[in-house]
Formats: sequence, structure tokens, C-alpha cells
Amino acid sequence: MGARLAAWFHRKGWSDLIIGLPYLWLLLFFLLPFLIVLAMSVATRTPTAPPFGYGGDNPVVNLAGYARLFTDDLYLRAFLTSLGNAAVATVLCLLIGYPMALGLTRVSKGWRNILLMLVILPFWTSFLLRVYAWMGMMGKNSWFNRLLTDAWNWLTPEGWAVTSLPLMHSNFAVVLVMVYTYLPFMILPLYASLERLDPALDEAAMDLGTRPFGVFLDVTLPQSIPGIVAGGLLVFIPAAGELVIPTLVGDAGSPMIGRVISDEFTSARDWPMASSVAVALLLLMVIPTMLYSRYQAKSDGAEAGK
Repeated sequence: MGARLAAWFHRKGWSDLIIGLPYLWLLLFFLLPFLIVLAMSVATRTPTAPPFGYGGDNPVVNLAGYARLFTDDLYLRAFLTSLGNAAVATVLCLLIGYPMALGLTRVSKGWRNILLMLVILPFWTSFLLRVYAWMGMMGKNSWFNRLLTDAWNWLTPEGWAVTSLPLMHSNFAVVLVMVYTYLPFMILPLYASLERLDPALDEAAMDLGTRPFGVFLDVTLPQSIPGIVAGGLLVFIPAAGELVIPTLVGDAGSPMIGRVISDEFTSARDWPMASSVAVALLLLMVIPTMLYSRYQAKSDGAEAGK
């Protein structure tokens, strides 16, 4: 029945339509918006509505926005802050998420389903509510702040004692909330990668005399690289362009690039400059991903040819 249905779809030409739907989706919701933003990035800021224009007294192609990316300290610091916070959050998510994902593969199926549900349970709550909850936890009089303050006073010399830690409006707060928010995006790809591993390989390595940590380094870790890369991309890319978390808990004097783009669009109403920053951020995220995908495809092709 399935073969007959597939043959009917093929005769009617529907197979080409079904194959083309993902490309149509990318065209409408990725390429077309990107071209619009790219066109705005080379426009000139004007007092009209919309606040940009081409031709006349304005140059048709204006690259002043891209030039400011390399000359204005605001954008350089915003990019560095964003990439730094995203990198730290990604590494912390990996360090926390890898043992959790590995543990999920070692428990019984009954417990595994319960634990997987707990991993995705935060998504059932509003994202804003979760951020506001962290804002309350990091307040000066919260139990979380008092706990960290007591730990700080216990670990540091007597002259460094403080009554409360300034957690809010700092890069520490941004990284902490991003780790909490994006941790499931690291755990799930790692779990999917680790679940496919053959446990017989670990047992064979241990039978040959390899210690458990050596088995992890030589057998488990290399085979989980695709999951690490997938989880790293799923965490790093949205974290680098994050807007809500830095706005609510971050330092206004050291903004991340998502907040800079938002401020340029709304407060400054400099749409060409905001578009230039957005295009630069997109290229900064997409190009390394494409290069890695190409490298991975070549590696897979070389492995298949052996």
C-alpha cells in the first residue's frame, strides 16, 4: 500500500512538491528576511518613515554602518561581550550536561523517561517567568544570595567579607541564567548521540585492561563529538544573540549585541546601523557552521570511501 501511494504521488508530481517545501520555507522565512535586512544595512538613515532611504541626496549603497563596526568601541565591546558570555555559557552547559546525558543512557528505561521529562519540564513554564524568578533569587535579600555570600566569606580572607554579593546586573548573572535556560539544548543532542553508542565497545576496552576513565577518553568521548558539536551550536548561537536575559539581568554599561541591535532599531531609530550589526552577527554565526558542515561532509565521504 505504501509503495502504491508513493508511486501515485510520484506520477502526480507531488513528490517534487513535498521535497521543495523545506526549500520554500527557507526561502520565505530565512533568505527573504535576510535580503531585506541586507538591503536596509546599505541604506542611509533619514528622518522619514521608514527611517532609511536610497538615491537622491543619499548614496545608493552606503557602507558607513559596516565601517562603524570596526571603528566604534560600542560595537566591538558588544561583540566581544556577547561572544565571551556565549562561549562561557556553552562550556558550562557542556560540563554540566555531558554527565547528565551520559547518566540518562545508563539508567533503566522507566527512569529514563521520567528524567527526560524533568529535563524538558522548564519549557512548560513561560521564559519570562523563569528569568524573573532568577531575578528574585539573585536579589540581595534572597536565600540564594545569602548562600553564595556565606560561601564567599568562608572561602576568602577575613578582610574580603561582604554582607551580600552584587549578583544582579553583571555578566555573572547573564551567564548563570543562560546556562539554566539553554542547558536542555545541550543535554538532548548529547543524549541522542550517546544513546546510539554500542556498550560492547566500552566492555571490550575494559576487558583489555583500560581503566574506566581511559575508556571514557578513548572510546566514549570521541564517538560523542557530533553530539557535542550539535549541542554547542544549539547553545552558542542563540546565546550570542540573546536579548531578554541581558536586558533584564545584565549590565547596561556592557551590553550584549542583541540589546545593541534592539536599541538601534527602537531608541536610536537607526535602522541601517542596526541592520549592519545584525548582518555581521548572522555571518559570524553562519559561516563557521557552514565550514564545519562542509568539513564533516568531507570526513563522512572519506570514511565511506575506505
